[in-house]
Amino acid sequence: MIKIGKLEIKGICALAPMAGVADKSFRELCAGYGADYCVGEMASAKGLILGDRKSEALLEVSDRERPAAVQLFGCEPEYMERAAAKAVGYAPDAIDINMGCPTPKITSNGSGSALLKNPQLCADIVRAVVRGAGGIPVTVKIRKGWDDDSVNCVEVAKLCEDAGAAMITVHARTRAQMYAPSADWSAIKAVKEAVSVPVIGNGDIFVADDAMRMLEQTGCDAVMVGRGALGNPWIFRQINSLYEHSRPLPDPGIFERMNVMYKHIAAMVEDKGEYVGMREARKHAAWYLKGFRGASRLRGECAKLTVFGDLEGLIRKVIEANPPQDGASL
Repeated sequence: MIKIGKLEIKGICALAPMAGVADKSFRELCAGYGADYCVGEMASAKGLILGDRKSEALLEVSDRERPAAVQLFGCEPEYMERAAAKAVGYAPDAIDINMGCPTPKITSNGSGSALLKNPQLCADIVRAVVRGAGGIPVTVKIRKGWDDDSVNCVEVAKLCEDAGAAMITVHARTRAQMYAPSADWSAIKAVKEAVSVPVIGNGDIFVADDAMRMLEQTGCDAVMVGRGALGNPWIFRQINSLYEHSRPLPDPGIFERMNVMYKHIAAMVEDKGEYVGMREARKHAAWYLKGFRGASRLRGECAKLTVFGDLEGLIRKVIEANPPQDGASL
């Protein structure tokens, strides 16, 4: 169990704050499969202060995903403090600061992983968010460094801890590496050994065995799953089973996978409306098809999803291309 302030995280699995992916419906789904902690999509601090409705919507937290954090990004301590105070009104369990996003849209403004180039600013932002958070735990998500010539995750982590960060998540790649090559888990170990607050490891958790190896090799307190959960929310159930009972669980069969996809997309449509929900569902549907026969052709069908009724036709095509050995029917 991880304890930060009054917040208790009772397990070792966290869902990463993936922009455009980890919306409320996906977070609730992953929590139902055993994610012990969820972090929402990053919201712009400046957007929140200027009253941007899309940014405000990213702060919504439901009881079915708790414990859950909202995540803020920005590079100006004043805006970050005011945004944190505004986020408190949405009753998150924690406020996370994004110091790891590598996308040019974010880093070009000095936010996300660009903050790693200015460790003192990282500390100033943490202090500002702590002031605005009103007692809610403040956490930070960082990367290994900006590039191989400026690996400074330990320095940044220690400064953030001194500034009031209650937990630190380390994505074990530099910004220059984006999402490849393989994550350098030694960076997670180095941060864990340098700070006294809990540390969550992030990077290259695609199966339950990966999580066990990260815990063993780094000593981190929990693992955060990002891309490994795409079309694969049951990974949290598998990690928990292996961690708690030393019992590996197989991947679900085709019917469970299609049923989960159906329920997931139904929740997206309910939350966002059919027009937006179905267009966002296209990428999720494609992820759910990974590993199936005919997946390449079927992903083309995913791109055509327009109304919710299209989903049943896609599922039937998947079943036809991958008939169960026991002869069961949909």
